[in-house]
Amino acid sequence: MIQLLYEVTILKEYGFEYRWSTSGNFLTYFVINSLAFVLNGFIGGLVVVFFLQNWIRNRSYSRGLIYGMFIYIVLFFVMTCIQNYFVIDSMWDGKNSFFAAYSNGLKDYFFSYEFLRSFPFWLLILVGTLITLFLNDKYGPGVFMKFLSGRYFEPKSERRIFMFLDLKGSTAIAEKLGEQEYFRFLQKTFKDITSILLSTRAEVYQYVGDEVVLSWNIKEGLKNFNCIRCFQEIEKLFKESEGIYVNMFGVVPRFKAGLHVGKATVGEIGVLKRDIVYSGDVLNTTARIQNKCNELGVSLLISEDLKNSLSTNRLLFTSLGEIKLRGKSEATGLYTLAI
Repeated sequence: MIQLLYEVTILKEYGFEYRWSTSGNFLTYFVINSLAFVLNGFIGGLVVVFFLQNWIRNRSYSRGLIYGMFIYIVLFFVMTCIQNYFVIDSMWDGKNSFFAAYSNGLKDYFFSYEFLRSFPFWLLILVGTLITLFLNDKYGPGVFMKFLSGRYFEPKSERRIFMFLDLKGSTAIAEKLGEQEYFRFLQKTFKDITSILLSTRAEVYQYVGDEVVLSWNIKEGLKNFNCIRCFQEIEKLFKESEGIYVNMFGVVPRFKAGLHVGKATVGEIGVLKRDIVYSGDVLNTTARIQNKCNELGVSLLISEDLKNSLSTNRLLFTSLGEIKLRGKSEATGLYTLAI
């Protein structure tokens, strides 16, 4: 629609006047184009978001972009043929063959300036959309917009929930599978938990080998117990997928996790490779809490601070006492979920 208005402005500069109140031709043309743009954009958006997004995610950026462009070209020609059918049908006088009229209409369109205007324009829209999706996946949902808005260009303090999620027995698994197969094992594992991270509003702060650090702002982390549900859903997922992993790798991923809440300083760091980085005692404490899982014989450890924030009858906690964490002068109250 913006493109159409831009073209009308150019024509007006060369003496073509359009009066919205009296010029039915332009108004009709504008309405038809607007409806066509909305319809094509809606259909194309549905195809990309609900059918192609996960398919494209499983390929390299370049291949995903090429495949996306190919699908766009096919859809563009199909939609053009369908729209042209209804246009010709409404104008057909019945004197000549409908097929001939339809073929001539398509030929006239594909060799017209209208086609040269629309085709590359929508191709650029699609490429921009796919690149935005790739960037959003690279940085994590919402993080790309934080970069664009400059929200963390200057460091600021935020109270956040952190989870250190670590693969159990990773050394033994790596020795059993070998380097490349182990890497494929990690790729599939982290790919499979993506839907859970999205549904529980978790932000992926960073991947560190076989460990992933997740983060929530206080509102999202406490809402519907997202920070706890995230771990519960991951455990449930791999219990249900045992057969698949055994067939593919001969081993099933199991995780341990430490959860803590506290104030962290967050800001952008780097020039050639800019990133949003968190720092503060809350991260060190969360890492130390996760390290106690094996010693205490549990898969999930929650700090007393977070447990108090989650205080509710819907979650039952088991106290493991005041535990001395490495590098900390004071003991920390730790809890796990009651079975």
